[in-house]
Amino acid sequence: MPVSQADIDLAQRLADAAGAAIRPYFRAEHGLEAKGDSSPVTIADREAEAAMRRLIIAERPMDAIIGEEEAERAGSSGRTWVLDPIDGTRSFIVGRPIFGTLIALLEDGWPVLGIIDQPIIGERWLGVTGRTTLFNGKPAHARTCRELSRALLATTSPALFTDGQLHAFEHVDSAVMSTVLGGDCYNYGLVASGHLDLVIEAGLKLHDFAALVPVVEGAGGRMCDWQGDPLHADSNGEVIAAGDPARIEELVELLGCQGSAH
Repeated sequence: MPVSQADIDLAQRLADAAGAAIRPYFRAEHGLEAKGDSSPVTIADREAEAAMRRLIIAERPMDAIIGEEEAERAGSSGRTWVLDPIDGTRSFIVGRPIFGTLIALLEDGWPVLGIIDQPIIGERWLGVTGRTTLFNGKPAHARTCRELSRALLATTSPALFTDGQLHAFEHVDSAVMSTVLGGDCYNYGLVASGHLDLVIEAGLKLHDFAALVPVVEGAGGRMCDWQGDPLHADSNGEVIAAGDPARIEELVELLGCQGSAH
């Protein structure tokens, strides 16, 4: 079914609830712990996800929920809410306001709505399939990049690539004007708003990328995997975001198949 205004309103309230849970812990005692995979988690992560889940369960009890911090909740509607309460926990714990809350709505495994919300500096990107992305309520537009040699590229950390993926990424890194490290989901908002040209990452989980797709594509950009295929619930976590879709073919060629998990 198409995304309704009620869906959009609920997604916005989810972001509001997450932000209200997160803000008291920013640059304050946040109860840092290490999860089983050694990644960090805080009280803010857990409370923000719990707040969002309560709203969804109350208002959309038939919808499934996939979140970073709690077990998957099954549904029967064909719709799934995908939640990452703090994407960029490492930035959060050191007081850098470039993390974000990610909220996605999937229809049969395909992202149709996405929010990137930065609750400290008050920035929110809202993307809906078939509509123009909004940044704080105003249209957002990615920018044209006529030559890869003029492109600004971002990735969170080369340490997150396997050896083969890093080798493939270096082909792109050597072809662009400049590469910025760090940023997590915030980079994709910057692509949507025309400040960055490209983001290339690997090892992402569904909660890391689902919300980003409607945001970037609603601003005129494109997201895909390293083979150029659209992103969906079963994608392998290798991600390209380009503000100018005309650059995708070059990027896929440069990345080759060396980084593929297939």
